[in-house]
Amino acid sequence: MEKPILEKKYPDLPGSKPVTRAVEKARRGGERIPDTKADRVEAYLDRLERLALDPEKKQQKKMFGGEPRPRALSLLREMVMNKYMRPNKEKMAKGAARVEERAAQELGIEAQYGEQELEQRGNIAVEDLEKSLDNWISYLSDANEPYPIWFRYYAFRNILELGDYDKDKREFTKRSPGSTRLFPDIDRGALAYVEQMIESARDPEMLARVRKAQQAAALENIPEDQLVTIEKAVDFAKFPFAKQYAEGIHQAGEITPSMREETGGKWVKYQQGTDPTALWASLQNKGAAWCTKGFGTAQAQLQGGDFYVYYTNDKQGRPAIPRIAIRMQGDHIGEVRGVADSNQNLEGNMAPIAEEKMKEFPGAETYRKATADMKRMTKLAAMHEKNESFTASDLTFLYELDAPIEGFGYDRDPRIQELRSWRDPKVDAPILLDCTPEQIAHTQQDIQESTKAYIGPLFPGIFNLPLDHLYTSFPEGRIHFEKLTIGGKTSQELQKQLKENNVKVGERAQGMLKSKNFSTSKRLESLDLVELRVGDLGFLGGATTQDIYYRARKLGLQLCPAEVGPHYRLTHLDQTLNAWKYIAMEPITGSGGGPCVFDVERSAGGLWLDGGWAGPGDGWGAVARFVFFRSRK
Repeated sequence: MEKPILEKKYPDLPGSKPVTRAVEKARRGGERIPDTKADRVEAYLDRLERLALDPEKKQQKKMFGGEPRPRALSLLREMVMNKYMRPNKEKMAKGAARVEERAAQELGIEAQYGEQELEQRGNIAVEDLEKSLDNWISYLSDANEPYPIWFRYYAFRNILELGDYDKDKREFTKRSPGSTRLFPDIDRGALAYVEQMIESARDPEMLARVRKAQQAAALENIPEDQLVTIEKAVDFAKFPFAKQYAEGIHQAGEITPSMREETGGKWVKYQQGTDPTALWASLQNKGAAWCTKGFGTAQAQLQGGDFYVYYTNDKQGRPAIPRIAIRMQGDHIGEVRGVADSNQNLEGNMAPIAEEKMKEFPGAETYRKATADMKRMTKLAAMHEKNESFTASDLTFLYELDAPIEGFGYDRDPRIQELRSWRDPKVDAPILLDCTPEQIAHTQQDIQESTKAYIGPLFPGIFNLPLDHLYTSFPEGRIHFEKLTIGGKTSQELQKQLKENNVKVGERAQGMLKSKNFSTSKRLESLDLVELRVGDLGFLGGATTQDIYYRARKLGLQLCPAEVGPHYRLTHLDQTLNAWKYIAMEPITGSGGGPCVFDVERSAGGLWLDGGWAGPGDGWGAVARFVFFRSRK
């Protein structure tokens, strides 16, 4: 099928600097690129696909949005932030302050903001906006999502111009420079609809499939005027993206509260490689925000594996309302999604049903904790509604002191923040830390002989004080301590043990383990490890490897021996899903040719030991987690 002609939609694109650089690079590599607008754009999209999706895993990764992404995306993020947000920081701060001042005045409270308060408001506004944009960058750069690269470019370019969505008018406002409004939520079903309609405008086969699926979705014969026609598809393709996306949102339908109460229904299996019509048809106008609502997406997902949907009964007693989706990737679970919100979290009453079904498939253990966590969140939400008191154990769970709360959606379960908003951390902290308020210090000067816990900025010598608990902020800034025994194994023995425990060793880590600079000790040694975030060191905007190491040493921390990497991996086989930790060590040149540190991670693909690029000037986000060790005194 011919690609949608981006060069016609964006006349400035073929001659732009990014396209010109992509063409020149391709030609230097020996490719013959005709100098037509269409060929120039296609060369650019090919390069964009390699850089943004990194299918060959060749790129250095940077942390943003809580997870590592290809360096190209990190640079794109910085470019967008510098263009759209950071220059307007002052305007954004004043706008946010005015909103708060008006709200205070309505309550009869006098509120005025000085320079310091305005700067603080600006920092908060930019941080919130960056997070909302990170969601889009992460989603559109996910190689597991079945969108073609042209559509990813098209969606991202346009989302930067969107303001708020007016549900009554079914339209988006245009985004103004310096706006403090967050970027729109991701509606995956709406995006899939937009792609489907544009594809139908250009591909007669896609149009025919969509029409056939529409007819299959109708309980009775659908009127001709409601079917997608070539004229409708072409007109839709000419609409501005804001109108297209709004139409996609309108097509979603909704799940009413009474529908959500219903749990009875049945599972339906859609077999790998079969026609996607039935699956697609069953999801239309039913309130599910799954990208599977797009015909092309449904087709792509069925090529990867079986697809299971749990339908609850409608008013007529027919299993017709989609509530749970289990997408298989081969013979393993690829993802589990629900309809609790736009991030596809599972509803509380659906978690047990999903759990029981997942027992049938390999890979179910990956989601066991998520299922248990969602059940407990449902219990806590019910207790809050009844005004029942939380136990210390409940609070430990809610504040994630022992482990992060896992879920099934693209983002965290919104109930976590909702329940926390009703709590006072200053009141809860003494309960959770098993001490009195007077035994918690917040500055170095506050520390007394009776002090059990410290919540505040780090200072030299802090890690050698006899404190039971250490936080930079409560509860997010907890500093983790543990003991780890290293030594007694050769590199070959460690590699064998990693394989026996089904740990995947990345290409860079393989090179590090085989490097002459990687050594192990024959003698067993116990180390006191300290795990913290880059932000805990005071770098709220991120920092370079060099700066992180320098600050850590000033605080009394030391770099780990390299063998901590594989040993740490082997002692953390129960690592939380979607967690990354980096071993603070002297970098070793991996197979990619650059200096690397060990990266210990767990993703949907399993447990990994890999290498993260860590040259002196390489940057790390504030949420990146490092493991150091402290000497015993």
